[in-house]
Amino acid sequence: MYKPKILVIEDDPAITNLIRTTLDTQDYQYHTAKNGTGALLDAVSYNADVIILDLGLPDMDGVEIIQKVRGWSNVPIIVVSARSEDQDKVEALDAGADDYLTKPFSIDELLARLRVALRRSRTDEASSQVQTSVYRNGDLTIDLAAGCAYMDEKEIHLTPIEYKLLCVLAKNTGKVLTHNYILKEVWGSASASDTPSLRVFMATLRKKIEKNPSAPQYIQTHIGVGYRMIRQ
Repeated sequence: MYKPKILVIEDDPAITNLIRTTLDTQDYQYHTAKNGTGALLDAVSYNADVIILDLGLPDMDGVEIIQKVRGWSNVPIIVVSARSEDQDKVEALDAGADDYLTKPFSIDELLARLRVALRRSRTDEASSQVQTSVYRNGDLTIDLAAGCAYMDEKEIHLTPIEYKLLCVLAKNTGKVLTHNYILKEVWGSASASDTPSLRVFMATLRKKIEKNPSAPQYIQTHIGVGYRMIRQ
């Protein structure tokens, strides 16, 4: 049975040991790196399924590592950092990180985020091999060829903007998308003044696809950062 390979980039020995012990309990393979220079070499040679990355490395900022890795690889990257400001999260996610956890973190949450990243990685690999025009996630179905969406097999009547929002979220299921990323994908440009409009359209989209918009099952809000489509 294949054991997923995790590359852990962290310079704090205590955090590294905690993550290693956690990965051991789940029977994951792993390799650790203490600095950015070694991490970039390992990212090329180790062929990890997921990268767990600290931003505060001794020789290089973690955001720079994300940018360099994204130049040649789509491997899921989970940031685990002591930086808790929204701007730090937005910068890392805009650079190409898939997820962001703030230290101190819950081991159970790290494992859950890791499972999501591995599922997305397998889904991306499968979709690259077999192109499909139908997206399914729980009771939600999107017929990409026809430009229609359905919930419980009943068509959802969406505006063009709502449909584009839904498709962008669906394409990146499990990944936190920043406001800037969504604005660029849907409207073609990103401006802070457009964020209120995005929130309005997201609210109307939620009303159409969520059974209880105040407790959403599909579209999760990351306050100050963006949104995520949850895999059912």
